[in-house]
Amino acid sequence: METVTVERVIAAPIAEVFDWCATSTNYTRSPFVLRARLDRPGAEAPYGVGAVRVHTWLIGWFCERISAYNAPHGFDYVVDRSFPPARHEGGRMTFTEVAGSTRVRWTTSFELPGPLGGAIARRVGRPVIAHVFGRILAAADAALTTGAHDRH
Repeated sequence: METVTVERVIAAPIAEVFDWCATSTNYTRSPFVLRARLDRPGAEAPYGVGAVRVHTWLIGWFCERISAYNAPHGFDYVVDRSFPPARHEGGRMTFTEVAGSTRVRWTTSFELPGPLGGAIARRVGRPVIAHVFGRILAAADAALTTGAHDRH
């Protein structure tokens, strides 16, 4: 099982950062996410518990289900189906207020099948996923901090 964790501090209020990151259609602002849609809304909020999100990245296709939702502090998800196929132990995004900004921590754990799955996940999967997560958080930072002085 491989685990990827990416962190970034974004100079924006926690509620805004949470909303941007929970709304996965925003991920297409990264050049690595080609398509993102909400397939089924959640029970309490559009991207809340039970929501199904479908993403197409340059590296694959993912159907995710939100399994926990605690706005604006975090949410958990599981990848129920993917191509290429992988076993997913769950993902989590947490949001913490820090000195007028928000620290985002994005963690996911996965395993690729087959005799070479572990080596491929370690050598290719981990760095690629970390890079894509980083680019999505960079897009969030750019979207939320451009013109930030006008919000206050």
